[in-house]
Amino acid sequence: MRHSIIALILLLIVLPFRSAAAENEKSGNNSPITAHTLSFDLRPAWVAPTSGLLKPNEYGERPVSGAFSPHLRYSFKFNPQTSREGALYPHAYQGIGLSYTQFFKETLLGHPVTLYLFQGSRIASITDKLSFDYEWNFGASAGWKKFNPLDNPMRGPIGSHVNAYINLSFLLSYQVNNRWKLTAGIDGTHYSNGNTHLPNSGVNLLGGRIGVAYTLGEDNSDAKPMEMPKFKPGMGYDITVYGATRQRVYFEYEGSIGEYIPGSFGVVGLNFSPMYSFNKYLRAGISADFQYDESANLSKYHVEGTYDEDIKFYRQPFKERFSAGLSLHAELTMPIFSINIGVGRNLIASGPDTRIFYQTLALKAYIVKGAYLQVGYQLRNFHNPNNLMLGLGYTFGRK
Repeated sequence: MRHSIIALILLLIVLPFRSAAAENEKSGNNSPITAHTLSFDLRPAWVAPTSGLLKPNEYGERPVSGAFSPHLRYSFKFNPQTSREGALYPHAYQGIGLSYTQFFKETLLGHPVTLYLFQGSRIASITDKLSFDYEWNFGASAGWKKFNPLDNPMRGPIGSHVNAYINLSFLLSYQVNNRWKLTAGIDGTHYSNGNTHLPNSGVNLLGGRIGVAYTLGEDNSDAKPMEMPKFKPGMGYDITVYGATRQRVYFEYEGSIGEYIPGSFGVVGLNFSPMYSFNKYLRAGISADFQYDESANLSKYHVEGTYDEDIKFYRQPFKERFSAGLSLHAELTMPIFSINIGVGRNLIASGPDTRIFYQTLALKAYIVKGAYLQVGYQLRNFHNPNNLMLGLGYTFGRK
């Protein structure tokens, strides 16, 4: 989990700036990049009581109930006068952030440091200087104190030292002058590892954020954009191949206490998704989803008399490990990145682990024309984590 997430985040960080540098070389002094901005945020938060350690004890006390994190960030915009992305999305900004989270209980969860990508844009203008914006963050956080049944049996939510970080914010932004901007709003955060290590109850934060930003270069978001052909709605076809590892829990019978199965299992999948572009922001369509999960429906093949570190299982038939389904998808398209959400059901499945109603959330980063990296996450029944979806894809037919 640690190596796969960190390597992918580094790729996502480097590639957008390589793309911008290449475009800058072509355009000479007319840089496609503008509004280089440094910002600093403070984010106090309430820790949601979603699992064992985080819930009140018999006396109503909660060991971990609050968190606080400072964030240092760099962002840029595309120039609407010299860049296609800037002309289409003049208020979109994207960049890199670094944060340090204090849970006030070092011995329980640790103090994770998070490196993340972010992107935001304007939802609506309220006045000439005040706007209502959104922003997402995605990255990897390291420094968690993970669960250990001997040393720290109470640390139930976290099974790995490195976890994925997902955040969504809604903000009011006030432009003080050409250089300075103030922001304030609310946000929600989720930390988990996608079942690559167990336990994986995750940690969820709800809170606020206040910040100040200083723009080093000219922000010409409201300048007249370069002339471009009118956007034409149309079809595109995404093909994505992904893989991941995961861990499993063995249940001897329904309702029994689960036992962690040692080791990890492989997951691979393929999605074929015809998607219609309604406008520059929205694509939607249906997806044919195929997945092979080495650990699916394993419990009923337990070898009697084996437990704990020596637990063994017979190999399941292939049909128990394979599933196929259909899902409906909607996708927010912005410069470099797209955010895709899906809801579906397996139609070909042979056991309770695959006969499921599933949901997906994926971030795509377009690295060259049509080709993208994907970091995704699959849930079942909207709350049970299933597996990560680390993949490569290509969009055909979409201009």
